[in-house]
Amino acid sequence: MKIAWTAIFAIVLIWSGINPKDYPTWALEVAPAIIGFAILVVTYRTFPLTPLLYALILVHCIVLMVGGHYTYAEVPLFDTLKPVLGFERNNFDKLGHFLQGFVPALIAREILIRKAVLASPTWRNFFIACFCLALSAFYEILEWAVAEISATGAEAFLGTQGYAWDTQSDMAFALAGAILALVMLGRLQDVQIRTITARHNGSGPTPTVTTERSSR
Repeated sequence: MKIAWTAIFAIVLIWSGINPKDYPTWALEVAPAIIGFAILVVTYRTFPLTPLLYALILVHCIVLMVGGHYTYAEVPLFDTLKPVLGFERNNFDKLGHFLQGFVPALIAREILIRKAVLASPTWRNFFIACFCLALSAFYEILEWAVAEISATGAEAFLGTQGYAWDTQSDMAFALAGAILALVMLGRLQDVQIRTITARHNGSGPTPTVTTERSSR
């Protein structure tokens, strides 16, 4: 699986870097994917993640690289969808911000469970949602800083497309993604956490995963 994962990542990254809309914007957009890849390589043996999480991280990386190639305001597929779905703008950036909450929520959840940071599922989910909203807000601040420093690439990087509430809606999509991920995939992630923890620890005892049903 790791060979296929790496191959897909490399192929999309190479394609993304061939004649993108704007190289500075491309570099800014794909940087999180490359940093994430480096972290996964470093932690693969000491803290392997669940298959679910690896798959979602790859999807998120692909979205980042597609956005870097075309810019988020000009992805052709979402231009095609505009008249079909009645959109007034290219909404590929909303998909990106939705995943900005969806995927980090499950990353945070897996780390908190496996490191036994919070025993209460209710408090754990609350702090994960807060973390994802804060992460999205930080990214918006970063976008603002880049726009102030580099006026030439600001519009392409921000991708506001003239929408006055773009920043607020970006954060709302990230929060919605985080909540939906916790609701939809929590139990599946619990099963995979038990499996991978048992495998990683060998014949040792498997840590108990406290699910939403077992504790409040």
